[in-house]
Amino acid sequence: MTAVLLATDSDAVFHEIDAALASSETEVWRVRRGADVLPTIQAKNPDLVLLDLQIGNMGGVATCLAIRQEEGFDRLDERPVALLLDRSADVFLAQEAGADGWLVKPLDALRLKRLAAQLLAGESVFEGVSSTS
Repeated sequence: MTAVLLATDSDAVFHEIDAALASSETEVWRVRRGADVLPTIQAKNPDLVLLDLQIGNMGGVATCLAIRQEEGFDRLDERPVALLLDRSADVFLAQEAGADGWLVKPLDALRLKRLAAQLLAGESVFEGVSSTS
């Protein structure tokens, strides 16, 4: 079973992602705060992490940086991490955070499924703008 961890405090974003990705083969877990992501990764070891850009007092960028730091110190296994961006101008933040991919809202099921499938296959998804890194 594939496990996806979603960090968002938006019920609408959670429902969109859950409806698009949850199936008999994929489970979607949710945390509402960026600070809860690392402990949840350590406890549940998800295959994919999706981070909403705006989540409480520790947003998606800071959370992505924290994940990458823990991976760099070999305290976490590497896994794909994607950011859900509010606007195209936020692409720079996703690149700087070391995200493997991102989508710009509004979201839709086809784009979410493509994002998950490509990231889980070891590919990157840079929607709208090519990554320069």
